[in-house]
Amino acid sequence: MEWTGARNPDKPNVEVRTWIDAPPQRVWEIVSDVDLMPTMSSELRSVEWLDGARGPSVGARFIGHSKHEALREGSTTSHVIECEAQRLLAWAVEDPDNPTSIWRSRLEPKHGGTELSQWMQMGPGRSGLSFAIDRMPDKEQKIAFVRMREFEQNMTETLAHIKTLAAG
Repeated sequence: MEWTGARNPDKPNVEVRTWIDAPPQRVWEIVSDVDLMPTMSSELRSVEWLDGARGPSVGARFIGHSKHEALREGSTTSHVIECEAQRLLAWAVEDPDNPTSIWRSRLEPKHGGTELSQWMQMGPGRSGLSFAIDRMPDKEQKIAFVRMREFEQNMTETLAHIKTLAAG
C-alpha cells in the first residue's frame, strides 16, 4: 500500500478476505447486524440506528461512537449507500457525497461456504487522520501508513470474529 497524501485525490484503501464455512445467509445475518460491530472492534464502542431504522437499507443512517488513543474519541454518522441482502453492504461516513471513509463488505458463495471481504477507503473527505497530519505534515507518510495498517489489523480481527460466530 502506498500513501499518496491527505491532500492528494488518490484515496488509500485496504481489503481483507476470509472463507467461512457457512452459507451467505448466515454470514449476512452477522455482517448486517451493525449492533454487533462494537463486540468485534477495538475502537468502536457503540452503534445506534437513526430515524427509526432497524437494519440496513440504502439511505438508512447509524451513529457510531469510537475511541482511538492517539486520534480521538467521538461519534460519526454513517449512511448506507449500498445494500443487497446476502451479498453487499456499504456505508459512507459523514457526508455521503464527500465521505471521510467508505466501508464495504462483500459476500460470495464459494466452495460450499462464503468468501467474505471487507474493504475500506480513506477520504476523499477530511477525517481525524487529516487533522493529525495537519499537526505534523512532515510525518504524513508515516501517520497514514500506520493508520492503514491499524485498519488492516482491526478488519482482520473483525472477520475472524464473524467467522467464529457464523460457524458456531
